[in-house]
Amino acid sequence: MALIPEKSRQRIEKYITGIVAHQNSKLYAIYANPEHVHFLVSRSPHISEEELLEIVAGSTERFINSNKLVSGKFAWQQSASAFSVSKSDVDRVCKYILNQPEHHKKTTFEEEYQKFIEYYQTGNNNQ
Repeated sequence: MALIPEKSRQRIEKYITGIVAHQNSKLYAIYANPEHVHFLVSRSPHISEEELLEIVAGSTERFINSNKLVSGKFAWQQSASAFSVSKSDVDRVCKYILNQPEHHKKTTFEEEYQKFIEYYQTGNNNQ
């Protein structure tokens, strides 16, 4: 279900960028799809993936709702996924994130998510 309207996408992305920077982490790429967000972060060693995601989710929920960036009350789902990326893959992952509009013309979010889970659970890195 599309929740994030295109007209609000960049504002939400900028807000998340600021949250990440405030946590002494570096955001390399972000794209807010209508129903999910991808971002690549080099996080500070002083914060865990889970803590960073909780801060981003909680802050953006409040920001989106207080600025009425979506119709109705906005809330993220209760789960998220984080994957480690080698330095050699940073450029490739950034391109993937920034190419989300084209990518999702061919692959749904559900299909994409299932591929990620299979890829990381099996260790089959032949993609």
